[in-house]
Amino acid sequence: MKHFKTRLLSAFFVIFMLAQPVQAATQLLIPVGRVVGLELQNDTVSIAAFDDVSPAEAAGLKAGDRILSIDGKAIRCAQDVHDALRASGGTVQVQVQRGDKCATYKLTPAITAHGPKLGIFLRQGVTGIGTITYYDPQSRRFGTLGHGVNDPNGGLLAMTEGKCYRATVASVRKGRSGDPGQLVGALTSQMPIGTLSRNTARGVFGVMEAPCSGEAIPVGSADKIKTGSATILSTIVGESVQEYSVEIVKIYPATRPNGRNMLIRVTDPALLQATGGIVQGMSGSPIIQDGKLVGAVTHVLVNDPTTGYGIFLENMLDAAA
Repeated sequence: MKHFKTRLLSAFFVIFMLAQPVQAATQLLIPVGRVVGLELQNDTVSIAAFDDVSPAEAAGLKAGDRILSIDGKAIRCAQDVHDALRASGGTVQVQVQRGDKCATYKLTPAITAHGPKLGIFLRQGVTGIGTITYYDPQSRRFGTLGHGVNDPNGGLLAMTEGKCYRATVASVRKGRSGDPGQLVGALTSQMPIGTLSRNTARGVFGVMEAPCSGEAIPVGSADKIKTGSATILSTIVGESVQEYSVEIVKIYPATRPNGRNMLIRVTDPALLQATGGIVQGMSGSPIIQDGKLVGAVTHVLVNDPTTGYGIFLENMLDAAA
């Protein structure tokens, strides 16, 4: 969660390009609005949780600790942990990073039929759900979220590779003042439908293996966006994309950071009834005004879930280039 003068929460739910320069005023893109599962990998391994009986937890390790090395061997993936434990002679030295401090723990792995175990669940990178903003039918490139995905320490995740998956919205936890809601998503297939190539402060970008359907529309220039009525495309039930009415309340400079170029308010009675407004998982929902794709939903105000922020689509395309 980010803290500004007004509290903000990214509308991306955490569980789990090689583009050519574009002329945004003439480019035609498909506004998608479909929810997808996102998996962003990096070269760090951390502790996600513990088994009921865990030598690591008993030794003092904590969830969120990043494992730096085991017996002096650098850890960059989950397989490195397994290999280091198999090569150990019993007791191991585990070096971890917790916040900005490092510490070394001495512990004895549990011996199981599958080899020595520390009794931990590992996490490499971040997984979650988000909404596809646009798809380029010419290049098959797409953009989602409208903001970056952070690592557990709050910095932009240094993604080494990533995939996206077909997903469905299983249920919705409605947003209320002080209690932001969320879309509860689930993957419908373990087969990737696309690859991720860039994680930036203005969105996550990649290439789809199969085309996204829909009508391509012009990209709206940031200097032509105006306050007043607009619509967003979102998935809040199953895999069905629906259009909902919103109002662009205020427009900020294009140089404003963190995906906060537009202040938007949900006005659609059906969306307000179902979700309370903007909830986690709706990040990337395309914003359409006057028949043009102008931006994407990025954040919700924690104290007012009917209101949030959006990024100019031109800023997303600049980050993708």
